[in-house]
Amino acid sequence: MNLITLDFETYYDTSFSLSRLTTEEYVRSPEFEMIGVGIKVNNAPAYWVSGPRETLIKKLRELPWSESMLLCHNTQFDGAILAWVCRIFPHIYLDTLCMARALHGVDAGGSLKALAERYQIGVKGEEVIHAKGKRLTDFQPDELYRYSQYCLNDVDLTYKLFSKMAQDFPEQEVKLIDLTLRMFLQPLFYIDSQLLKDRLVELKQEKQDLLAGLKEKLECETEEEVRQKLASNPKFAALLKEFGVAPPTKISLRTGKETYALAKNDEGFIALQEHSDTFIQSLCSVRLGTKSTIEESRIQRFIDVASRNNNRVPIPLKYYGAHTGRWSGSDKINFQNLPSRDKKKKALKNAVMAPDGYVVINSDSSQIEARILVWLAGQDNVVKMFARGEDLYSAFASAVYNRTISKENSIERFVGKTCILGLGYGTGAAKLQHTLKTQPPGVTVDLDEAKRLVTIYRELLHKIPQLWDECDRMLYDLMDGPLHGERDNIKKTYYIGAHECVKVNHSYGLQLPSGLYIRYPELQLDTSESKSKMVYMSRKGLVNIWGGSVVENVVQGLARCVVAEQMLMIAERYRPALTVHDSVVCVVPEDEADKAMEFIVQCMNTKPEWAKGLPINCEVSFGKSYGEC
Repeated sequence: MNLITLDFETYYDTSFSLSRLTTEEYVRSPEFEMIGVGIKVNNAPAYWVSGPRETLIKKLRELPWSESMLLCHNTQFDGAILAWVCRIFPHIYLDTLCMARALHGVDAGGSLKALAERYQIGVKGEEVIHAKGKRLTDFQPDELYRYSQYCLNDVDLTYKLFSKMAQDFPEQEVKLIDLTLRMFLQPLFYIDSQLLKDRLVELKQEKQDLLAGLKEKLECETEEEVRQKLASNPKFAALLKEFGVAPPTKISLRTGKETYALAKNDEGFIALQEHSDTFIQSLCSVRLGTKSTIEESRIQRFIDVASRNNNRVPIPLKYYGAHTGRWSGSDKINFQNLPSRDKKKKALKNAVMAPDGYVVINSDSSQIEARILVWLAGQDNVVKMFARGEDLYSAFASAVYNRTISKENSIERFVGKTCILGLGYGTGAAKLQHTLKTQPPGVTVDLDEAKRLVTIYRELLHKIPQLWDECDRMLYDLMDGPLHGERDNIKKTYYIGAHECVKVNHSYGLQLPSGLYIRYPELQLDTSESKSKMVYMSRKGLVNIWGGSVVENVVQGLARCVVAEQMLMIAERYRPALTVHDSVVCVVPEDEADKAMEFIVQCMNTKPEWAKGLPINCEVSFGKSYGEC
């Protein structure tokens, strides 16, 4: 298998760059132009090719792509040019940016410049800044030569970087990078644009009707005046005061100061929506429609993407996008949180279609975090309940209400479900109270009752608080780092939890079964306030960390490991089209849907070698669209 390292240099300007446009918008734009490309085949000297588009494509197609791996730093970009402009598809996609995120953490610098410095493999040049605003025909020969040398240096740096990182990079993660990039570069889904256009018209009409109805009541001459009054927090608060209603407030978690509680999930704002004055209810309704334009903008973005890609939808996922290793959304299309509860808002998912003759299969690992949590904590009685297929939500609710609760008791079971899913990482009574009220169907409990629910959880699942305490002690141990000097003083690695799957390494962090780490850079004890706390450094600043949040990180990291291994098994027969949280989505031929579902269920019910006794289960469904399943 050949290794072909590539780096494209392309036209960019102030208003046309990857800082202003998504990768898909940039590469698909009529403004897009290739200036040249640096190419390195295996360890041979890198060379530069420049000229008209046809010349570049011809030269690139001469390479043995069916027997080659493509290596770039940010393959989502260079691979998109190769796939969409040149119609070239290598055997395997590699990416040093993806590898760096996994090896060094999402908060470590991932630029080629930063990584070249980290690995001491050379210095990245700056010639690209002189190329701003220049088309190929604008370059003088000496300018183009300097640009070519800059590009070839980047190619060599990428090759050296890969050679260094590949030594420590797990083989299965290489395959996951390839699968993730193919979701974007070789998409399998189509978009039903008409469905989205119809929903967009409907959505705009709904807002129009609400705004028009308020013009007279608010004594506004134009709808724009209504919008202006409702759009900002201060103006909305002032409007409430005009009508004798005190605006709800809260303490900001970010600043510690009092601020308006006017976000859609704020308890105070939810209470306003239930106000006895229907006019106040209408104000809240319009505010939600006026301030929250997410649905409109997302629908329009999907329509625009489809129009540029022959109705296909490239799915941009960030491999190792989260601190725990899970995938995250990118390129302003976040498939990780498409609306699914509201029938109208589900239009986005319903518009994601399989091609003719194919169906979509969605396989979801059921309650995987709750299952991993009790398994890791050694809460064996609950592990056995999961293994027997018992309804844990109803069982916990039965303990809460001191009577038998079943699925027919929807409200009580909701309370049990919220406790099981929400209290495993140390959530307190106030937050539980808020969650119960703000999540549908919504249950109001006083603070004392919320405290009682927390106490019941921690008593019945007593191994879980013990796991928090264990992780608290581990943080202090990890903060001290390895002891250097005498050989006997070097700290030994050890495992946390009831199973040997998460190893504490004092030099790096918590090693997951994948071989990769959850890291807590610059872990330290913050004593600046009356109550000391553990913190670590992220790209957004210091982050609080304690045993319960470590357990959350670890459980989510393990869930990612489970689903990743299952996805690789599925990929042996069906290439995944998408992964969302703990699910794998495939597009399969319609005439083998039953056989494909059977195979996928088998894969999703296969526990990893490191997870002996983990009671996993899955839910699988299929349909013509992503929304149907």
